[in-house]
Amino acid sequence: MKKTALIMAGGRGERFWPKSRKNLPKQFLSLTEDGKTMIQLTIERISPLVDINDIFIATNKEYRDLVLEQLPNLPEENILCEPVGRNTAPCIGLGAIHISQKYEDALMIVLPSDHLIKYNSMFTNTLTEACEIAAQNNNLVTIGITPDYPETGYGYIKFNPDHCLGRAFEVDRFVEKPNIEVAKEYLATEEYLWNSGMFVWKVSSILNKIEQFMPETYQGLLKIKEAIHTEQQDFVLEKEFYNFESISIDYGIMEKSKNIYTIPGTFGWDDVGSWLAVERIRKSNEFGNVVSGNIITINTKNCIIEGSRKLIATVGLEDLIIVDTNDATLICDKNNANDIKKVLETLKNCNRDEYI
Repeated sequence: MKKTALIMAGGRGERFWPKSRKNLPKQFLSLTEDGKTMIQLTIERISPLVDINDIFIATNKEYRDLVLEQLPNLPEENILCEPVGRNTAPCIGLGAIHISQKYEDALMIVLPSDHLIKYNSMFTNTLTEACEIAAQNNNLVTIGITPDYPETGYGYIKFNPDHCLGRAFEVDRFVEKPNIEVAKEYLATEEYLWNSGMFVWKVSSILNKIEQFMPETYQGLLKIKEAIHTEQQDFVLEKEFYNFESISIDYGIMEKSKNIYTIPGTFGWDDVGSWLAVERIRKSNEFGNVVSGNIITINTKNCIIEGSRKLIATVGLEDLIIVDTNDATLICDKNNANDIKKVLETLKNCNRDEYI
């Protein structure tokens, strides 16, 4: 069966401020030493499985030119510009109708654009297995990540170890982000995976689920599909998309469905959720510092320091994140890295949009 992919690339990457901005969010930044941006690495990673002509990018309409610039071989019509953010369920629905308009049916691999994978061949092997399971009946497949510590920032997938298809386990339920004690319990049972937000299914399977559980959205998607490649395409898309309920695919579909399977992923996954991820994807020096740019450190330990041309000199610091750009500088204690988005909330409240 034909393999296609939908790459979700509409996020703002707020916890990577001040490098990630409204006009250049995280997925279009290079955070690795090879100089490639995150969305470029995502496309490169799935290229052994999916032809570039069958890859669709769902993004904010403001980022269309960025996608074209960074992915010049991608067909322009494969850039699906959402007129407004409505979370992952409408986003995936939009991708599904465009693929169904091109093919009678196909396998659909859904991936975020801002994850990093350490072992690409293991990743493609896992996706190949997921495609085989998804091709059977109306199975929905999610890629879970085998946890190696009790993370409180991720949702979890509870699976049934006694019911499986190959390496894929039947999903019992999806659970919300736990507190630390519950996360430790999940880890001890060895029956929970981190929810990575990566999925594989047939286009017909996911559209049937949207019709069943989100009928109003489904009717709007059909109207958008009828308008594809017509003069009314943009008008109908904007009209219908604004009316869609803003809901995740987990809430809208996965938590209500049967025939859901998960495959444990052990391919070096990182969702690059905040500046702390830099320590996991770049090498630190002998003092535990991860530095990039024109940097001098004196008695500085376990810091993340990101600069450009301007000299940054630190003396006697520990466990800080320092990020300098042309117009803004962030200084943050590592323990408060997830609160960086509060800076953006304050900037919005103060009408200082030039820094967002």
